Amino acid sequence: MTLVMIVDDVPAMAEQYAYDLRRLGGYEVITESDGRQAIERLGGEAVDCIILDLEMPGMDGFEVLRALERRGSEVPVIVYTGTGNFDRCVQAVRLGAAGFIDKAEPMERVVQEIAGAIERRRLRAEVDALQRRLEGESSLVGSSAAVTRLKEMIARVAPVPSTVLVTGESGTGKELVARDLHRFGPNPAGPFVAINCAALPETLVESELFGHERGAFTGATATRKGAFETAEKGTLFLDEIGDLPLASQAKLLRVLEDRRITRLGGNRALPVETRVLAATNRDLPTEVAGGRFREDLYYRLNVIEIRVPPLRERLSDVAEIAGRFTATICRQFGIGKKKLAAETLDVLMGYEWRRNNVRELRNIVERMIIATDGEVIGPDQVPVEIRGTAATSGGPPTSQNFHDQREEAERRIVIAALERNGWQITKTAAELGLADHASLLKIMRRLELKRPDKEVS
Repeated sequence: MTLVMIVDDVPAMAEQYAYDLRRLGGYEVITESDGRQAIERLGGEAVDCIILDLEMPGMDGFEVLRALERRGSEVPVIVYTGTGNFDRCVQAVRLGAAGFIDKAEPMERVVQEIAGAIERRRLRAEVDALQRRLEGESSLVGSSAAVTRLKEMIARVAPVPSTVLVTGESGTGKELVARDLHRFGPNPAGPFVAINCAALPETLVESELFGHERGAFTGATATRKGAFETAEKGTLFLDEIGDLPLASQAKLLRVLEDRRITRLGGNRALPVETRVLAATNRDLPTEVAGGRFREDLYYRLNVIEIRVPPLRERLSDVAEIAGRFTATICRQFGIGKKKLAAETLDVLMGYEWRRNNVRELRNIVERMIIATDGEVIGPDQVPVEIRGTAATSGGPPTSQNFHDQREEAERRIVIAALERNGWQITKTAAELGLADHASLLKIMRRLELKRPDKEVS
């Protein structure tokens, strides 16, 4: 049963609220007349929601909210007031309250507020749990603000079986996003089928997508299922959707709308239960304006759009990504472990990676591994075209706002210093001119920085 705690220094008011909440909401209700006692009692009660009076002697509602925040409490708090001063209620919401009500409001409204606050907390807990899974299992490497937002978006979108359009430059990891959407989606045990629309000959597009019957064309010696049928009860990922021929776009639109396919050479419509994800590095609105992409298909695909940030917007992730590539490639090649020198990472984080993003970074790491005889890959092994081009503040426009750009710059400075000092906190803090190691740890926690192979403590 849902347990509600009422904290009010007027016992008569608290008891009246408790009576009405039991009667109208069916809740179990406990009351407290003192803020400190309420906080102590929370440690032994599985409270689902708190109704908190702001105007109390001693420890008022604002102090209770601050104390709950310090304890890391996730119990939703609804503040109420009888003074009519809603500016104070807004201030309470900024301190973490889930909502506010007037003491004179009908109890039916109070019951609705409690139910809404509890439901929002439940949904938030589900999303948080999915994000934690994403952090541990996602193929996306990095903890920059841009990647954190991307993972949060995936966590929100994955459980919903809507069509998703994944956009971003070549080499940013659009297929990794699609695979995470499948892995954390409603049918993770189902098949994941990826089709590169740009690689399909125009004459075979419909056969690949929808299948064909025996004798449908020369060489069709047997009936063959297409991608939609193969991905039944799973996910179909249509990469480079912007390269799909116009004639095939019309048929794809019909399938997305009707959820039925007809094999090439057949006359029977077959129902399909497949989630469709599409990706492109093209500007589809521009393609639509130029008559190269159907507008109705664009809007049918673009139910939800996820933009994958280019590597130049998350340069602070380069060290972790490059380190991961180094370990993986050495293992694949069957050679001894190699390590990127701190100076090498400095150079890699100073390059904008505009040609092919993460894919280009992997190519460069592989080249450096092959060119290095020893265990440490020094800056001299970085290809000259990378060393000769540094990212500058005067480069082309970015979609990042000022706050994001400042945080990225701060992350890169701290990561570079940590790498130079072997991730020794005290030495790094001294190099950066910080008061002590605790100051650096505080910055690292704020930036969510930790050594790739070791937790920060």
